[in-house]
Amino acid sequence: MAEPGDPVMGALLRTCAPAEIVTALVQGRVPVPAAGAAGPGGDRAQGLDQDRPQGPGWDGLPGLDQAPLPGLDRDGLPGLDRALRRWAGRMGEAPAEPDLDAWRQAGIRLVCPGDPEWPSQLEVLGDARPWGLWVRGSGDLRYACLRSVSVVGTRSATAYGSHVCTEMAATLAERGWTVVSGGAFGIDGCAHRGAMRAGGLTVAVFACGVDRDYPPGHHGLFRDIREGGATVSEWPPGRMPTRPGFLVRNRVIAALSRGTVVVEAARRSGALNTARHARDQNRPLMAVPGPVTSMLSAGCHEIIRDWGAVCVTDAWDVIEVLSFPGDEPPGRARGPVLPRDALDPVTRQVLEAVPARAGRGPARIAVVAGVGFDTAMRCLGALAAAGFVERSDSGWRIRREPAGHARASSGTRP
Repeated sequence: MAEPGDPVMGALLRTCAPAEIVTALVQGRVPVPAAGAAGPGGDRAQGLDQDRPQGPGWDGLPGLDQAPLPGLDRDGLPGLDRALRRWAGRMGEAPAEPDLDAWRQAGIRLVCPGDPEWPSQLEVLGDARPWGLWVRGSGDLRYACLRSVSVVGTRSATAYGSHVCTEMAATLAERGWTVVSGGAFGIDGCAHRGAMRAGGLTVAVFACGVDRDYPPGHHGLFRDIREGGATVSEWPPGRMPTRPGFLVRNRVIAALSRGTVVVEAARRSGALNTARHARDQNRPLMAVPGPVTSMLSAGCHEIIRDWGAVCVTDAWDVIEVLSFPGDEPPGRARGPVLPRDALDPVTRQVLEAVPARAGRGPARIAVVAGVGFDTAMRCLGALAAAGFVERSDSGWRIRREPAGHARASSGTRP
């Protein structure tokens, strides 16, 4: 009956049980807050149904707009009067039992606050929190979102943005992070595919019913998402997407995860709406920089410059921003890992004293390295066995062709 994100319904649910709201609408009266409930209207809201004429509905109540409800409408919950009329007009849209059975058979379930599968991080939305989420898929929504990151961006992704997003999502999934996005073309689709390609979980948040795959071109993608993850929506099955619905949906994408990454976005991209929600929710906001000549990265540059978004270039940067102490093992090295990095300090000193071309005697190498002659000879023997150095007519020098086993151990190309 109420549109997702309706702040009046959200505020009313702080004091009234859902069943009481529906019963009051059927009976044509004001919902009565639960005993002792604190919130809009407080104790003054108790018994307000006595002040309102009773009837089968709101249509027969004259002067509704001219006579606001005392307590609730004037200084307790502004807009309740109009909201009650609006909700009552939608009573006939409630699904019948056969519809509910068909949805259950299609694998669609309704998850509400207090259910074991409900993601508690949605509480950050306050009165705009969803009062229920329709979920379709084999994944447990709460479990999947405990360690998740939202990845969003433009529908008109470039090859650069698609590559960065896919690689980032795949690495995040490999490290056990769930990728949350909106299922759209472009960056959203790359995020979902990257996560699944690495065998990870991903969640798609819809702006329509989960029985409808929108956009239709992603039907196969959504089918694959539901095999291990889930598709999610605040709108009941059967509802078609609307332009405002995508903006309302974005607050859920931001709230479901620990932080949000904008991979590629123009200045008027809808992805910046998700970024704004993440910022307002005090969740970490990150953005991938792009070419300064690309208008599709202008939005990313703007939120880095003006909103304080963290500049990230890959999944490791994202993990560093989002991880709590002890969350992650040591991440990537900050430079290329070379075979010589595995040598002990003394052996490295000796190796540095060996010339690359002209040979040098062991006594001179010992002096340059600052070690004893016996130590230099021991290290030179080890370095020769490992393929780092070789003996020439004029002394020791760096080996020009690394040994095969040394190449293999380094993992680098010749």
